[in-house]
Amino acid sequence: MNITYLLLALRARYKIVLLALIVTVGVAVVISLMLPKTYKASTSLVLNSKGIDAVTGMSVPAQLMTGYLATQVDIIKSKSVALKVVENMKLAENPAVQQQFADKSQGSIKDALANLLMAKVDVEPARESSVLTINFKGTDPQFVAAVANEFAIAYQQFSVQLKTDPAQQASGYINSQIKTLRDQYETAQSRLSKYQKENNIYSADNRADVEMSRLNDLSSQLVAVQGQLMDADSRSRQATGNAGASPDVLNNGLIQGLKSNLALAEAKLADMSQRLAPNHPQYIASKSEVDKLRSTLNEQIAIASAGVAGGSTINRQRENELRAALAAQKARVLELNATRDEFAVLSNEADSARRAYEVATQRYNQTTLEGQSKQTDSAVLSTAAVPGAPASPRVFVNIALSIVVGLILGVGAVLVMELLDQRVRSATHMATAFGLPVLGVIEKSRVPSKLGRRKARPAPMLASGT
Repeated sequence: MNITYLLLALRARYKIVLLALIVTVGVAVVISLMLPKTYKASTSLVLNSKGIDAVTGMSVPAQLMTGYLATQVDIIKSKSVALKVVENMKLAENPAVQQQFADKSQGSIKDALANLLMAKVDVEPARESSVLTINFKGTDPQFVAAVANEFAIAYQQFSVQLKTDPAQQASGYINSQIKTLRDQYETAQSRLSKYQKENNIYSADNRADVEMSRLNDLSSQLVAVQGQLMDADSRSRQATGNAGASPDVLNNGLIQGLKSNLALAEAKLADMSQRLAPNHPQYIASKSEVDKLRSTLNEQIAIASAGVAGGSTINRQRENELRAALAAQKARVLELNATRDEFAVLSNEADSARRAYEVATQRYNQTTLEGQSKQTDSAVLSTAAVPGAPASPRVFVNIALSIVVGLILGVGAVLVMELLDQRVRSATHMATAFGLPVLGVIEKSRVPSKLGRRKARPAPMLASGT
C-alpha cells in the first residue's frame, strides 16, 4: 500500500479517524480534569568547587572528581536526609499523621514519612556547573515549598555531620594514643638524662672534639720527640766514640776556654824548654800547669759527652711517656665513641618519641577543630517560593498529545480495516490489481436536492404568436 492508496482509504473512512480522535481527546480532557493538581517547588544549591577545606586550609581533591555531583545527588535523595527533614519539620508530631499511623510505632511513622518524601523529591544536577536543583511535588503549594527548602537545610546539616562524625571519632582515638606516646617520650627522656649523669656527658660532640684534638696533639708531640731522639742518639754515639770531634763537645764554651789556656800553656812550656833545663823550677811549674789544664780539659770533655748521652736518655724516656699517654688517649677516645654512639641512640629515641607526641598532639587539635566545625561545602543559591500554578496536570499539553495519539489510533484502525476488507479505490488501483487496461470510468451519481433539481429543469417553451 503506497501513500496514494492510504490517502484514498483515509478519505473513504475519515469518520473512523474522526471518531478515534474525538474519543481520545475526550478521554484525555476528562482524565486531566479528574487528576488532582500537583504543585512543584524548587530550591537551588551551589557546591564549593574550590576544593579547599575551610578549617584546615588543605586542598580536597575529592571535590574535583567527576562523581562528586552524583554523590551529592545520592546524599540528598537518601533516607538519612529525609529523616532529618521529618525531624526538623516535626511531621511525626502532627496529630493527623499520628492518627493515620496509630497502629504503628513512632519510629515506623518517621520511616513511612521519610519514604513518602523520598518518593516525591527529585534532584537535577546542572550539566556544566556545580549547581543542584532540589524539586519536590505535592498537592499543597505551601507544604511543597517548605519541604523543598527543608531538604536543602537537611542536606547541609547531614553534610556537616558526615565530616564531623569521623573527625570526632578520630579525635577520641588520637586522644587515647597521646597518653601512650607521652609516656613513651617521658621514658625515653628519662633514660637519656640518666645516661648523661652516669657518664658525665653534657655535649657528646664537643667532648669528642676536645679528646680528638688532644689525641692529635699527643701524636704530634710523639713524632717530634721521636725526631729529637734520633738526633740525640746520633750525637750520643758520636760523643761516645770520638768525643773530641763531637760538635756538642767542641761548641762547649768551657772546653773552648780550656783548649785556649792549654794552647798558651803548651806554647809557654815549649819556649821554656828551649831556654831552661827540665829540672828548672819554672820549667817544672809550667809543665805541671800544662798537665793540669789537659787533665781538666779531658774531664770536661767526658762531662760534656756524658751530657749528650743523658739528653738521649731523657728523650727516650719522654718518648715512652708520650707513647703511654697516646695509648691511654686512644682508649679514652674509643670509649668516648662508644659512649657517644649509645648517647646518640638514646637521643634519637627521645627525639622520635617527642616528634610522634608532637605530631599526635597537632593532629588531635586539628581533628578536634574539624569535629566542632559547622562549615558546609554548599550554599543556598535560591529558595523555593510558593508555586502559584500547578505543575500538573497540564491540560493543553495533554490535549495536544491526545490529538497526536488519536490520529495515530485512527490511521492505525483504517489500516487494519483496509487489510481486512480491501476495496478498489481508483482506476489505477484497478489496473494494477488485474493487470488490464481501464476502458472507462463511471462516476458515482449524486442525487441532487430539490432546489438543485428545480434549477436543473429546462425552462418551458412558450408558443410563438406566429
